[in-house]
Amino acid sequence: MSTRLTPAPAAPGPDAAAPAPDTAARDGVGASARRPDAVLKVTGEFAYSSDLWHEDMLWGHTLRSPHPHAAITGIDVSAALAVPGVHAVLTHADLPAATHYGLEFTDQPVLARDVVRYEGEPVALVAADHPETARRAAGRIRVAYTELPAVLDEAAATAPDAPVLHPDRTDHHAPHVPHPNVVHRQPVVRGDAARAAAAADVVVTRTYEVGMQDQAFLGPESGLAVPAEDGGVDLHVATQWLHVDHRQLAPVLGLPPERVRLTLAGVGGAFGAREDLSMQAHACLLALRTGRPVKMVYNRYESFFGHVHRHPARLTYEHGATRDGRLTHVKARIVLDGGAYASSSPAVVGNAASLGAGPYEVENVDIEALALYTNNPPCGAMRGFGAVQACFAYEAQMDELAAALGMDPVELRRRNAMSQGSVMPTGQVVDAPAPVAELLRLVSRRPLPPRRAWETDAGPDVRELPGGLSNTTHGEDVVRGVGYAVGIKNVGFSEGFDDYSTARVRLDVSGGEPVATVHTAMAEVGQGGVTVHVQIARTELGVDRVVLLPADTRVGSAGSTSASRQTYMTGGAVKNACEAVRADVLRLGRANGVLDDRAHALADGKVVGRDGEVLAALTDVLGGEVVERELEFRHRPTQPFDRATGQGFGHVQYSFCAHRAVVEVDTALGLVKVVELAAAQDVGKAVNPQAVVGQIHGGSVQGLGLAVLEEIVVGQDGRVRNPSFTDYLIPTVLDTPRMPVDVLELADPHAPYGLRGVGEAPTLSSTPAVVAAIRQATGRALRRVPVRPEHLTVADAERDLPGREPGAEPAAPGERAAGLAG
Repeated sequence: MSTRLTPAPAAPGPDAAAPAPDTAARDGVGASARRPDAVLKVTGEFAYSSDLWHEDMLWGHTLRSPHPHAAITGIDVSAALAVPGVHAVLTHADLPAATHYGLEFTDQPVLARDVVRYEGEPVALVAADHPETARRAAGRIRVAYTELPAVLDEAAATAPDAPVLHPDRTDHHAPHVPHPNVVHRQPVVRGDAARAAAAADVVVTRTYEVGMQDQAFLGPESGLAVPAEDGGVDLHVATQWLHVDHRQLAPVLGLPPERVRLTLAGVGGAFGAREDLSMQAHACLLALRTGRPVKMVYNRYESFFGHVHRHPARLTYEHGATRDGRLTHVKARIVLDGGAYASSSPAVVGNAASLGAGPYEVENVDIEALALYTNNPPCGAMRGFGAVQACFAYEAQMDELAAALGMDPVELRRRNAMSQGSVMPTGQVVDAPAPVAELLRLVSRRPLPPRRAWETDAGPDVRELPGGLSNTTHGEDVVRGVGYAVGIKNVGFSEGFDDYSTARVRLDVSGGEPVATVHTAMAEVGQGGVTVHVQIARTELGVDRVVLLPADTRVGSAGSTSASRQTYMTGGAVKNACEAVRADVLRLGRANGVLDDRAHALADGKVVGRDGEVLAALTDVLGGEVVERELEFRHRPTQPFDRATGQGFGHVQYSFCAHRAVVEVDTALGLVKVVELAAAQDVGKAVNPQAVVGQIHGGSVQGLGLAVLEEIVVGQDGRVRNPSFTDYLIPTVLDTPRMPVDVLELADPHAPYGLRGVGEAPTLSSTPAVVAAIRQATGRALRRVPVRPEHLTVADAERDLPGREPGAEPAAPGERAAGLAG
C-alpha cells in the first residue's frame, strides 16, 4: 500500500534537468514497468553465478584460518597434493605478482603469509575435479600456527602496548589519527558545543551500542574463471563493481589490464558485501595455474567468513536543548569496529561523522568518529553505510530529550527539522528540498492499526501475536507501543571522490523497427537498474524496443551499485548518451534531407516537432545507419572534509525517510511483533514507482532485522558463534508487518529528472522507530540493538554494568557482543 504525493515543483535552477515527458503509457520514466528478469526469478529459471558451468571446469576451495590472530610458522601441502583428483594447491609463496589488495588501502593479503588477523582469513587454495575432493584435500593441508593475543575492543586496540596490527601501513594521516590501530578518524566541529552545553536547560548523555549485522544475501559468493588463449583470464562473477574488481585483480594476477576481462553473472543480493573481493582472485589464480576453468561457490558457513559485515559501534551522545525544545548542541563520539582490514572503513567513518547529528538544525556540534583495526571479522559496506549506527543513537537521544522536556517526540523533531537552506554540521548548505517535517507529519497522521486485531470469533489468531505460529501466547502480557524516527543519508560517493558512470547507447533499425541498445557495466544486484535504463532509453529515444547488453568491462566503469547511486549516476549516463544519440539522429536526418529545422524530438518511433507534429518515421531517418555514443555522467564535484574540523561540501545529495512503528510485546516472554511499519520518503522523482516502494519496503525490513533479530555474535575468544542461517536470524515473511508508504516527489534541481537515491534511507530510520516503540511499550531503556528477549524480561537488565552507561543492555550470557563492548 502506497500513496504518491507530487507537489507542484518549484521553478528549476540553472542546473535543472529538463522535465521528463509523460511517457507512462509506454513504460518510460514514471511508469511501473515490469522487470525483465522478474518471471525468470520467480519461476527459478534465472541463472545466478552459482549456476555457471563449463564442461572442462575444476572446483576451487579456500582453506581458512581457525584463529583470530596467529603467526604462521609453516605450511605443508604435500598431503593435499597427493589426493587423487587434485590439480593444484596454492599458498602465498605461489602468488605471481602483487600480494595484497584493498578498496581504499592495499592492506589485505590475497593469501596469508606469516600472520592471520581474523578467523576465516584465506591461507591456501585447492583446485580439484570435484568440490568435495577440493574440500577434503584442503583439510589435509597442515598449517602450523602460534596463537597471538587477539585485539578485540577499543581498550585493547589503543593501549600503549597494543600490538600494531598493520605495522607496514604508513598512510595514517598523522597527527589526526591517534594510534596506528585507528584506521581513520574524522572530527566534525562547528560552533562552540561546550559553551552551548553550559547554557542548555536540559542535557541528556547516553551511550548506545549497535551489533555486527550481516548483509545476509541469499546467493553465496561464486564465479567462474576461464583461462584465455592470450594468456589472460575471463571472470564471470557476482559483484557490485566490475571495474574496481578489475583494478585490484590485474596486479595480483601479474597481467596487463586488457588481459583481465570481467562479466557480471547473476547476483543473488549484495547490500554492500560484494564491494570487496571474495573469491575473484582465488578462482583466477587457480585457473591460470591449472590452465582449466575453475568454479568457486561458497557454502553458507564460508560466506559468513568470506565477506565484510556492518561495523558494530559504540556511540556516546550528548544532546542539549532549551525549555521550548530547540537543540542547543550535539556532542558525540562514534567508535566503529573495522575488524582486521580497512575495506571501506574510512568512507563509513566520514558518513557517520558528517551525518551524526541527524536531519536537524543545530548550530553547535562536536562529533568524533573513528574506526579501529581489530582481530574481529572485517567490516565494510552495508546498506546505510555508517549512517545507520548514528541514526539509532541520535534518534534515541531525541526521544530521551523529549521525555526530559515533557514534550511529544514528534513535535520535538518537527521543531528542529532541517529544511531547504539549512546548514549541515559540515557547513554545507542543503540546496535541495529537505521535507523532514512533512515526512514526520505524513507518518504521524496515519490511522493506527486496530488494537487486539488478533482477537477473532474463533479465538486468538496466533499468527498476529508475538511468537506467531509458535503459539506461545493467547494475548496474556501483551502490550502495545508506538515509536517514530527520521534519518538523513547521503547519495553517491562523497568527499571529493571522482564519482562517474559510463553508458554506451546505439540506435539502429532491426526487423523493420528502431531498436536502442544500452551497454553499461552496472551491476544489477536486485535494485532494478535493468528496468530503469530501459525506461530512460524509451523516454529519450521514443522507441519501444530496448536491448540491454550484459554488464562487463568492455565498456567504461559504471561505478559501484551502492550509495543509492545507480539510478542517479548510471541512469544519468544513459540519459546523456541517449540525448547525444538523439541529437545525432536529428543531424543525420537534416543532412540526408529527410528532416528540416522543425525536427525536435523522438516519440513513438517518429521524429516530431515542438508541437508534436509527426515529421518522419525514425526508420526512414536512420535507413541503414547506426548511431552510437558512449558518454560519462558526473555529478557536481564534492570536497574532502577538513581533517581537523570536518568542514566542506562533502556530499552531493541527501535523502530523507521517516518511520512510525507499531509493536506488540509479550513482556513475560520478551517476544516482539511489529504490527505496522509505516514510512514516508522523498524520492525526488519516482522513475519506477513500484520499484521505489519495493526499495522502501526492503530497506525497512532490513532495519527491522537489526532492531530485533540480526547480529553476528563474536565470543570473547574472537571466534564467530553463529555463522549460519540457523543461528543468524533474518526476518521472514512471517516477521514482515504491514508497511504503508507515502512517496513524496520533490525534484532535486541538480539530479537527472530531479530524482533522489532511494534504497538506503529507509534502513536508517526503521531500526530506531521499532526500538522506540518497544521502549514505549515496556518502559525499558534499550540502548543496544538488536533487542533480545532477555533485555525485556530479565529483572536486572537495566542495572549498571562495568564499562557501560546506566541502562545499556548486557551481552548474552557468556558472550562478548561483536565489536566494542568491554
